Amino acid sequence: MEDALVRDAEGRRIHHGGATRSMDWDEVEAFCQTVYMPYQVRPLVRHAHPDATMISARAGRVTMTRFSYGTGIHLDRFDPEAGNILVLNTLKGALDHQTDGGSVPTGAGESFVVDCSRTDYWLEGDPDHMQLNLTIPHQVMADTAERWYGFVPDDDLWTRRVKFGGPGSAWLSLLDYAARTLVRADGGSHETAMARHIEEILCVELLRQWAGAAGLSLETGARCAAPGYVRRAEEILTAEAREAPSIGDVAARVGVTARTLSGGFRKFRGLSPRGFLAARRLEGFRQDLETLPEEMTVTAIASAWGFSNFGALAGRYRARFGETPSQTRRRKSG
Repeated sequence: MEDALVRDAEGRRIHHGGATRSMDWDEVEAFCQTVYMPYQVRPLVRHAHPDATMISARAGRVTMTRFSYGTGIHLDRFDPEAGNILVLNTLKGALDHQTDGGSVPTGAGESFVVDCSRTDYWLEGDPDHMQLNLTIPHQVMADTAERWYGFVPDDDLWTRRVKFGGPGSAWLSLLDYAARTLVRADGGSHETAMARHIEEILCVELLRQWAGAAGLSLETGARCAAPGYVRRAEEILTAEAREAPSIGDVAARVGVTARTLSGGFRKFRGLSPRGFLAARRLEGFRQDLETLPEEMTVTAIASAWGFSNFGALAGRYRARFGETPSQTRRRKSG
């Protein structure tokens, strides 16, 4: 981990494009706003200058950064509108993180997660801190939870600021794998399929670690607690996603009103029935892009699913899967 994003899997030094060090506050701030979000930084020693390390790589929609200010700092006022989750993994030195009623330190090999779109947060870093951080859009984590566990956790999870991992942990081993796999020695990224793979495993393992540290269960949580009418509606919406049944019709078939069905989905799944159906339709469309004969065009496949606004479809698809429908289809042809 000490060489994360500095050397590749074969031990060759990675040559990144652009500035990777800076002693200019404005340059460092510009980097941080790009890879993290807007926030306020204050040096712990007045008039101190940074000696920052600034390296980043992408794993799909996850941004991985090797970063340090090179001086002691206090950070706060993280912008909730950016919609990002931060995972701060300390390589050396120490950070002190805001928690409920106080703070908790992280040292080498320890990690801390906070959803800055859901809760306030501040941290202090000593002059020797070096981080391997992740920036993950909240919606990516919500989509991952819905895909793997069948529901979107509520703020019992997202508002929890927790420490996890540690030297020798599975999380640290996963970070090491991701950092060594993402970037080639020439600074280029590996293929899109590998980036998506790393994004998925990072998000799934983070959910597991986060929930465990928060004392919550995703396996026996809201999915199992959902009433029968919600589970039956899910089965209908999944089986008939191509036909896009109306929510009123589904509600009648499971014996409740549309309002009750919507309330049940929001309480136990964290999204509306329409949101659940939209996700199943996108997943079905993607499966067809990956499996149908090559002579079928993207437009023809989209039309078969009842999509007519291809521009809007492409935008939703990219937001969900990190690539366009055409890119998915080209991998089928390749």
